[in-house]
Amino acid sequence: MKIRVYYEDTDVGGVVYYANYLKFCERARSDLFFQKNMSPHNGDEFFVVKHVEADYIKSAVFGDELDVTCKIIEKKAASIIMYQEVLKDGEVLFTGKFKLAFLKNFKPARIPKDLMNVFI
Repeated sequence: MKIRVYYEDTDVGGVVYYANYLKFCERARSDLFFQKNMSPHNGDEFFVVKHVEADYIKSAVFGDELDVTCKIIEKKAASIIMYQEVLKDGEVLFTGKFKLAFLKNFKPARIPKDLMNVFI
């Protein structure tokens, strides 16, 4: 997914604020669903981030066009582990490993088959 860095994404020096890399990754994960005319949130069923490992390698700045990638590392009945990168011109700026848990009525639940197919 392509993301443009806007002024609102940066600090006073024009550098992307660290928490916004997490937002960029969230947008890319949501986009996986949108590309298949689905949603990661359906009423009382949704995914939440349970765990994150993040590595900030190099800064993006105002005006940059970034690529955000998503790669499934592991799929289980009620969770998914995903590796994501934020790149500028092919250079890795940020990496993250996200454990996503699936909840139904705010309790862990088996991921429905149609939603699991989003991650194929």
